[in-house]
Amino acid sequence: MVDDSPNGLDTLTIDTANLFREESITDTQSANIKQLIPITLDGTEDSSRDRQFVGDTTLMTQMGPIPVQFPIPAKNLQEAFTMFPEGVQGAVEKLQERAQEMAREEASRIVVPGQEPNRGGFGGRG
Repeated sequence: MVDDSPNGLDTLTIDTANLFREESITDTQSANIKQLIPITLDGTEDSSRDRQFVGDTTLMTQMGPIPVQFPIPAKNLQEAFTMFPEGVQGAVEKLQERAQEMAREEASRIVVPGQEPNRGGFGGRG
């Protein structure tokens, strides 16, 4: 955790009670699952905590590749791969909802006379 000070490094802390070793498992085509294995500070597996799984894939769209990551609430690796397609679908739906929300927000912005409309990008000038 880092504080809000200018450089934040003064109070950098590491939660050594919440360490995980990451393993990446892939089908070499489209599915990649990160298996987070809980470990103790000496590197041995901590069987008192559950493993965590994160799905990772890249979707090809007309706009180019879009990386997609999502948690998978599985108990083991086999279950994680079974749940992977559903996880991708849920992540894509959330991305679509967020894009629609952003479009609605942009469409409902009040334009004040004399102000240049936001043209996107950083700083509003394009």
